[in-house]
Amino acid sequence: MKTVLCYGDSLTWGYDPENRGRHALADRWPSALAALLGEGVHVVADGLNGRTTAFDDYTADCDRNATRTLPTALHAHAPLDLVILMLGANDMKPVVAGTAHASSKGMRRLVELVRCHAWPVEQEVPQVLVVAPPRLVETADPDFAAMFEGGVEQSTMLASFYADLADECGAGFFDAGSVAECSAIDGVHLTAENTRAIGRGLAPVARLLLGD
Repeated sequence: MKTVLCYGDSLTWGYDPENRGRHALADRWPSALAALLGEGVHVVADGLNGRTTAFDDYTADCDRNATRTLPTALHAHAPLDLVILMLGANDMKPVVAGTAHASSKGMRRLVELVRCHAWPVEQEVPQVLVVAPPRLVETADPDFAAMFEGGVEQSTMLASFYADLADECGAGFFDAGSVAECSAIDGVHLTAENTRAIGRGLAPVARLLLGD
């Protein structure tokens, strides 16, 4: 049995922009991925609304900084064969970081944390798959528009920065924006069909990294 950790934010948690609730379990992208990888692979979903790559959000009611929380997740779910990192959308908030360049630096640190982790059990270092979230889109929602001011333009650069980062670090890369787009309802989140599409798109890349 191989284990995959899907580590992300509300896009991984399954935030539904239409009802501001949570997508059904089957509609979240880690579930769609698990269905395609089959019974020989255990997929763990660790999504948290508002999670950033490496930045503090002092308005939050929990720790959203992945550089502090990822090591705990790696320990909790070890041994791991593949770690999928899909973060960066929340970094686009001006109050958090506000630039794709800053997000790429945060993602680089997360890759380093996986590679250098003090694993609680004997295992090889897992493969890492860096995923660029879909680009933000314009929205008429006043709260989200203000929260992500300037983020639409910055988010268009994330895939390019992440692709370069993955190439430099020897990690896998996938642009979720190649198969999914954010909903104009809030400009950030995904419909059920779009989040399922990410799971389907990731499946062949994950199989390759798992050696299947």
